[in-house]
Amino acid sequence: VQLQAFGGGFVQAGGCLRLSCAASERTFSSAVTGWFRQAPGREREFVAAISRSGDHTEYADSVKGRSTISRDNAKNTVYLLMNSLKPEDTAVYYCAAGPVGVLLWRLQREYDYWGQGTQVTVSS
Repeated sequence: VQLQAFGGGFVQAGGCLRLSCAASERTFSSAVTGWFRQAPGREREFVAAISRSGDHTEYADSVKGRSTISRDNAKNTVYLLMNSLKPEDTAVYYCAAGPVGVLLWRLQREYDYWGQGTQVTVSS
C-alpha cells in the first residue's frame, strides 16, 4: 500500500487546514490509519488515529478538541481537519496505516505503511 499525504501549507495562527492521506489500494479500508508529526529538532509524535470503519478515533492531548480525523473508504482517503492552529503545530505531518491493535494506535512501530509527509507551518 502506498500512501500520499497532502494538504499542508502556510497558515496564520487561528486558521485551519485539512490534510488528506490517499492510499493506492482498496485494502486501505481494512487498516487502522494514523497521523503523526515531527517538528524541527523533535521526535515524531502521535497526532490522531481512526479505526477501519471510522467509528472509533483517538487524539493526542495537544490536538484534542481542535482536530477531527475521518475517513472515506470509498475514496481510500483519510482526512485530518485541524482548527485553531497554533505555531506549535508547525511540523511535517505523516500518515501511516497498518493492522494496528486497538491499544497500540499511538505506537509508530505498529504501522506498516507510511506516506512521505506534508509540511504544515503556522505563523504567529
